[in-house]
Amino acid sequence: MTTSPRWLTEPEQRAWRALQQFGAPLAAALNRQLLAESALSSADYQVLVVLTETEGGVLRAGELGRETGWEKSRLSHHLKRMEARGLVRRDECLTDGRGLLVRITPAGRQAIAEAAPGHVAAVRDLVIDALTPEQLRVLAEAGEAVGARLTAVNCGAADAEAADEGNNVSTSCRE
Repeated sequence: MTTSPRWLTEPEQRAWRALQQFGAPLAAALNRQLLAESALSSADYQVLVVLTETEGGVLRAGELGRETGWEKSRLSHHLKRMEARGLVRRDECLTDGRGLLVRITPAGRQAIAEAAPGHVAAVRDLVIDALTPEQLRVLAEAGEAVGARLTAVNCGAADAEAADEGNNVSTSCRE
């Protein structure tokens, strides 16, 4: 016996469509701004932000993947390109020999320091200044709720994939 789908109500449809209408265009506008003013892509910027917010500017690659929400192959390819540009360095983890450590370089720190003022101005112009304080609070709460749901779903998928590959290394996102 099949159940009928739970179709979206008018308010749900409005919210979903609004998200779709601003999500991709906002990402494109921010990426254009970063490339024009700093030669960093949004992906570069995202990686560099995570690294600058960690003690010592270094993280295991797996943790960086969880923080960015990226698949292992995407992260690996992107880090290779960033390393070639001198923004990050990848080192083998000496304590267990299985993982890679990703470290922001002085050039990476300089690149994000130079990019940040223009980027925050664009974020402020395109999003922050368009919303009331109440709208910002609701946006933050909604983003956190959906983000938590996506993290749980993605972590479950990563754990299942590791199990299918016979990988004994835990890929759990839970700490």
